[in-house]
Amino acid sequence: MKHYRTYLIDLDGTIYQGKTKFPAGKRFIDRLKASNSDYMFVTNNSTKNPAEVAANLTENHDIATTTEQVYTSAMATADYLAEKQFKQVLVIGEAGLKEAIQAQGIEIVDQHPAEAVVVGLDRGINYDKLTEATLAIQGGATFIATNVDTNLPNERGMLPGAGTVVAAVQTATQTEPIVIGKPSVIIMQQALKRAGRHADEVVMVGDNYNTDILAGIHADIDTLLVYSGVSKPDDVHAEVVQPTHEVMSLDDWSIDD
Repeated sequence: MKHYRTYLIDLDGTIYQGKTKFPAGKRFIDRLKASNSDYMFVTNNSTKNPAEVAANLTENHDIATTTEQVYTSAMATADYLAEKQFKQVLVIGEAGLKEAIQAQGIEIVDQHPAEAVVVGLDRGINYDKLTEATLAIQGGATFIATNVDTNLPNERGMLPGAGTVVAAVQTATQTEPIVIGKPSVIIMQQALKRAGRHADEVVMVGDNYNTDILAGIHADIDTLLVYSGVSKPDDVHAEVVQPTHEVMSLDDWSIDD
């Protein structure tokens, strides 16, 4: 078994499911801690800041977590904007995304002119927001999406995800966005920088082949698929490129000390 210096780990469907605790997820993290293994949670959720994600893990799932162990698509988007030296952006999104962007010293504007339009999940979406985003992109602003997840798992069912909002802007502008979150390589590259690791030193752990595993594949990072959430063995085995590792439960994964 290859020794990985850092585990990059998905959350929903891997460590828990909404408000439902996954005992195997907690045991997996406990074993990582016991072996002094480095890990970071990498999530496509752009609505929450790292403190909120850490608090949810700590208080609701009994997994003590610090903000430094959390990396969201909002943070990856903000890091990308800073790296590309954008100074003024229009944002469709919630507090977690706006806070991450402002923390990089980037100004958020409500209408054009803007250098970029960033679109994430926004549960307060309305026609005016879509209009301003559309006009800005038509005026030359770069179109950036935090992620294109079509749905958001919830106790009520599969609710509309960020991809739903992104699709509306894409339809109005006939423009393809630059996608930051999984399965894009960008979030993985940014996560590697945050972790201070090279691609061959880490493994991406997740339950969804089409996001978590493809993100690892696109970034030449080893992958560990756990069948606790979205993906099913028969579907995955039909794919041309297979995960590096696969387990039915995270209890089945042996951590190399």
